Amino acid sequence: MILVTIGSLLAYYFWPSKKLPKEARIDFIEVWKSKRKMDVFGNGKLLKTYRIALGKNPGGRKEFEGDNRTPEGSYLINARNPNSKFYKNLGISYPNESDLRHAEALGKPAGGDIKIHGLRNGRGYRGKFHRLKNWTAGCIAVTNSEMDELFESVTDNARITIHP
Repeated sequence: MILVTIGSLLAYYFWPSKKLPKEARIDFIEVWKSKRKMDVFGNGKLLKTYRIALGKNPGGRKEFEGDNRTPEGSYLINARNPNSKFYKNLGISYPNESDLRHAEALGKPAGGDIKIHGLRNGRGYRGKFHRLKNWTAGCIAVTNSEMDELFESVTDNARITIHP
């Protein structure tokens, strides 16, 4: 039984995922928090689905800075950083006006710095195992090889919608 478990874990870790074509251009990203998946589209066509990790407190929308929740709503990819402490990242335009009003009503700062990113530098060896729990401070995490694909393929100002 132990050998079967070890074999299954190794197969999960090393089984190659479908690669995004190099010429792909992603102009829309759709995240489904409850399913922990992220679909990417180019010209209305589904190009690939990624398995993701979210904020440590994934239930509900992000309400304020430090709540460890991933936002919900419509945003843009508005930045890219090839030298992040989490491998590479793509910036999400959180907070929007609605997020700011909501946080203000709570008397708290909305926060910001929400990204799609890879694994913390020096911990890329975790690979797909990072998905076994939600661990970010509110960001969306993928493996480093997946982040390479996204970093090259996501267009500037691509739309992203994050659903519950």
